[in-house]
Amino acid sequence: MSPTGPHLLLVVLIAAQLAACSSGAPVPATAPAEPLAERADAAPAPPALTMPASAPAAAGSPQAVGKVARMRVMPMHMPVPMPVPDQPSNERYGQISDNPIHRVAEAPVSTFSVDVDTGSYSNVRRLLNGGALPPADAVRVEELINYFPYDYALPRDGRPFAVHTALAPAPWNAQRVLLRVAIKGQDVAKQSLPPANLVFLVDVSGSMESADKLPLLRSSLKLLVDQMRPVDRISLVTYAGGTRVVLPPTSGADKAAIKAAIDALRAGGGTAGASGIALAYSTAQTGFIPDGINRILLATDGDFNIGMTDTEQLKKMVEQKRRSGISLSTLGFGTGNYNEALMEQIADVGDGAYSYVDNLMEGHKVLVSEMSSTLATIAKDVKVQIEFNPALVQEYRQIGYENRQLRREDFHNDKVDAGDIGAGHTVTALYELTLTGARGAIDPLRYGAAVTAGDARSGELAQELAHLRLRYKQPGQSSSELTETPIRREAMRPLDQADAEFRFATAVAGFGQVLRGGRYTGDWTYADARALAAGSLGNDRFGYRGEFLRLAGLAQALAK
Repeated sequence: MSPTGPHLLLVVLIAAQLAACSSGAPVPATAPAEPLAERADAAPAPPALTMPASAPAAAGSPQAVGKVARMRVMPMHMPVPMPVPDQPSNERYGQISDNPIHRVAEAPVSTFSVDVDTGSYSNVRRLLNGGALPPADAVRVEELINYFPYDYALPRDGRPFAVHTALAPAPWNAQRVLLRVAIKGQDVAKQSLPPANLVFLVDVSGSMESADKLPLLRSSLKLLVDQMRPVDRISLVTYAGGTRVVLPPTSGADKAAIKAAIDALRAGGGTAGASGIALAYSTAQTGFIPDGINRILLATDGDFNIGMTDTEQLKKMVEQKRRSGISLSTLGFGTGNYNEALMEQIADVGDGAYSYVDNLMEGHKVLVSEMSSTLATIAKDVKVQIEFNPALVQEYRQIGYENRQLRREDFHNDKVDAGDIGAGHTVTALYELTLTGARGAIDPLRYGAAVTAGDARSGELAQELAHLRLRYKQPGQSSSELTETPIRREAMRPLDQADAEFRFATAVAGFGQVLRGGRYTGDWTYADARALAAGSLGNDRFGYRGEFLRLAGLAQALAK
């Protein structure tokens, strides 16, 4: 029907308005950024704005302007970033307060649990690739450092791991010295691993529907299936509004059936996470392999909203279940409503590791390249204790490990849980020290006992900066073993003469501290971290360190 009367007038007015919009000057599009050079030390260009080649909206229209404002060109070789939600994020992170500076005369002993989690790094990468600096509580510096493999020497004395120490000046403060404590686990070939009983516990609730969640999860789990042997058993448990066993314990030889069950997963419903965890432990018990690897891999965004949802209650349940000899690791997925705090804490009490999977390359890293360390535990309840010599060290501060601190008496208490080390794992911890004679950050006590270099005890102890003790349990044992290492002053090297592993870990540590606000790093910048890392790439077999250079460049651009 043709419009008449008032309707005809309205149509004419709308047409005139559209013509005026379309005849306006087009919105200029910034030229795309030149592709980033493929060399590892190339600085990334800041994200540029551009109009997509096949934009459906007319140039100059409100729709086109909105699309231009949202488009970001990333270098071709970088992972495709997940979109940053327009709405305020509901992501949840555990609160972190930086470790304080301690005076050795008042508190000479530092005790902590090792940490092999890496999820914070890949989550920070996801946020940076999406065009946003991460919130400070999303940055756990030790997880950034430990994301990278380091070329530390393997053990040669029959122990499950080797311990190495090194000293060099801190690049962000000339008055400070960095102490590195490095642990290298004995490697185990995949074919030599004990038989594995694995339960995939998969969140198929409605919140898992987006492309960066369940579809990515399915692809990642199938990578692990390809690595399974006939002696291994795989089960698949799902939870949403309810829970069910989709696949009972099945031989790793039957890969087609396992992959078909994974491919059939579909999202929908609420999230009864606690019920799913209980069913997963029951299923793992059904397929339990004595003296084998018995582990649950919980894959979710952590958005539990049905049944038991309190984090402390969930942790207590997992802590109780781990006594059965079944460990639990977590694989985090997704954006927007991601509960990172829950994922990290559940893996901690479950004697497992927390990883965040932001793309399929990360899924391959966690579930294929590092499968031995992901699954096989070579040392349990690993605790580190360092006693500093007040004659040579006046202050210390541990970098990272804020939620891994232990009381001094916990070191000898074998009932106190601590982190586990997997086959081939490397663990790095850094301390920032103020030596005697340098300008400290804390005034000495007026009525405390004065400690000076002249009070140093004679003999061997006079040159010891600190004494390192490490306790661990062999798998299946309830009593711990002790290893001790003196840290001597003559081990000090200028930073440019330290090994590449030391320099790169230092660069990552500085980068992480700047992301957290740079409370202790002065005027040190992302550019400084990038420059130090660029000269310390070492044998970057998988390109992880080269990728770090790009992320440091992104952070530098976003911080401007």
